Amino acid sequence: MKKIFKGFGFALIVLIGGLYVSDYSYLLDGVFKIYLTGHKTAFLDDYNYFDNRILPASDNPQAWPIHSEYNTISLPTALEQKHKENETVAFLVIKNDSLYFEKYYDGYGVDSKSNSFSVAKSFVSALLGRAIMDGYIKGLDQSVQDFIPELTGPYADQVTVGDLVTMSSGQKWEEKYYSPFSITAAAYFLEDLDSAIVKQPIDEIPGKSFFYKSGTTHLLGMVIAKATGKNLTDYLYETLWNPMGAEHESLWQVDSIENGSEKAYCCIASNARDFARLAKLYKDHGKWNGEVLLDSTYVAQSIRPKFPESPQYGYSWWLKEYKGHNVFMMRGHLGQYVITFPKENLILVRLGHSKGPRGNDGDPFTPDIYNYMDAALEINKNVSTP
Repeated sequence: MKKIFKGFGFALIVLIGGLYVSDYSYLLDGVFKIYLTGHKTAFLDDYNYFDNRILPASDNPQAWPIHSEYNTISLPTALEQKHKENETVAFLVIKNDSLYFEKYYDGYGVDSKSNSFSVAKSFVSALLGRAIMDGYIKGLDQSVQDFIPELTGPYADQVTVGDLVTMSSGQKWEEKYYSPFSITAAAYFLEDLDSAIVKQPIDEIPGKSFFYKSGTTHLLGMVIAKATGKNLTDYLYETLWNPMGAEHESLWQVDSIENGSEKAYCCIASNARDFARLAKLYKDHGKWNGEVLLDSTYVAQSIRPKFPESPQYGYSWWLKEYKGHNVFMMRGHLGQYVITFPKENLILVRLGHSKGPRGNDGDPFTPDIYNYMDAALEINKNVSTP
């Protein structure tokens, strides 16, 4: 028996050593930060296990006005059951720019941080709009190689920043969250993410069709950082986060403290109230309390489909025509949602540990999203003007 254990131990050491010196050394990081913490994938509080850049609270914090009917309703039993099944941690409704309803679960509260995952993509899209507005980037047609000349692939000289923000880059990428050997999994743990992204070639003609690829948003983040000469956290704070009056200190995960490159495709850890601010900015055509933070034309383009055959996506915003409403939303892994009904002046935020069953494979939206949209519309029917 001792020989068996010794043999097993030796084999384990060899395996770990082999991984450490191989291209899959990131798997060890994944084991320690994900699996040994009791999870099968990235999770809401995983920012505690990674390096982060601090996104400070605004120096002029602006609390959401409280609706005259704040928290006077009870959620339907069926919705509460969905919250239980899908492990919701925050559910918030803003009507006419006033906080109408909010409820927290599983020990979370107003001040709690949680990882937003791909919600960050919409923030990066907003930063692109601001970089164009500030003159750092000429426009959507500017070549990516103007900023990242080392970009590889037969079509690298054809891809534009507009192709990046609309997910039509032609970049080689495998968007698999649960496969430990995929580039998406590797990107979460690599210490020099920029180098890995540049090695993903532009191997298809860009600008032709929508194909969701997280690496494309990271490439866009690299462009913005190069163009502005600022890291994404500082540029976000300066241009949007601070003017919008964010109330809480937040975090943006970086690949390592030394390199300090934000994971542009994901991982702003903040709270429900502050996540909702970008939705209000887009609902109000780029203005925040009368101050122009984004060009209204860019905002309008962002929440319209780029490709007719892919009506679900704009400029890194998800889109849905639902029951007569043109909805735009931010979406993240495990069911992080900021859903906006612009004509109803209504914003819904849902954060949680799971989004539940996938549903119809042909539908880009999981069934839980329809549950939350239905709840928002039902709540909206009975809301009076604050």
